[in-house]
Amino acid sequence: MWFASPDEVRERLAAVDYLADDGITTSVFLAGALGKPLLTEGPAGVGKTQLAKAVAAATGARLIRLQCYEGLDEARALYEWNYKKQLLRIQADDDAWDDIFSEEFLLERPLLKAIRSDEPTVLLIDETDKADVEVEGLLLEILSDYQITIPELGTIVAARTPYVVLTSNATRELSEALKRRCLYLHLDYPTPERERDIVLAQVPGLPASIAEQLARTVAALRVLELKKSPSIAETIDWARTLLALGRTELDETVIGQTLGVVLKHNSDQARAAKELGLPARS
Repeated sequence: MWFASPDEVRERLAAVDYLADDGITTSVFLAGALGKPLLTEGPAGVGKTQLAKAVAAATGARLIRLQCYEGLDEARALYEWNYKKQLLRIQADDDAWDDIFSEEFLLERPLLKAIRSDEPTVLLIDETDKADVEVEGLLLEILSDYQITIPELGTIVAARTPYVVLTSNATRELSEALKRRCLYLHLDYPTPERERDIVLAQVPGLPASIAEQLARTVAALRVLELKKSPSIAETIDWARTLLALGRTELDETVIGQTLGVVLKHNSDQARAAKELGLPARS
């Protein structure tokens, strides 16, 4: 069992500086206790990927990551054959045709690597919504039975059930078949109080008053109609920036000077400056 209780989840994640609320701790516990994948969905930058990393760090498990993208195929997600090595074998031995589809020529990709791992493993399938729909079909067998079928070798069953975390930014709707196989956790931006605590945990030496000001300023930015709202990671970067500059207060001048740390579009910076009443930029 990965965790004994939701309370243990909270304690062990906090020990690796991931502050989890009740919804997160319950979902993380149940995913391990029931052996079901955990689908985490929400806007970019709310800690979905970091949650999988934190689970791996808290449990001492190996982290295997499949980064999804448009055009991802079976060869990059599951496995492929080492065609160059196969060709060399055939050239050296005309009778080698029966042997070239064996373990010696198999190249593991993240999904197969996680299934065959004999040590505790956290499998992170990151930004699932960016992959083509066909990739979801590849995942169904894995997420149902923790096994992969390779026609030339047969069915490979997981040596040890991995802890699976899928993330999605909800840019497209995932299939019902995929969702049925998972527990679901929606992550949103934290409250200013929780984000303050996250910042203090991640940026040692930062005054609590600065963390409070940062969290409330970022919360104000997120309600604006921006191209890209600040992520939690960018809030942490902002905190580290202020610490590096030796600032002890987040006033209008400091915000204006460092706004590019959290807002990466000129139009967003202009809108923020107007809404926050900052001096006009020259």
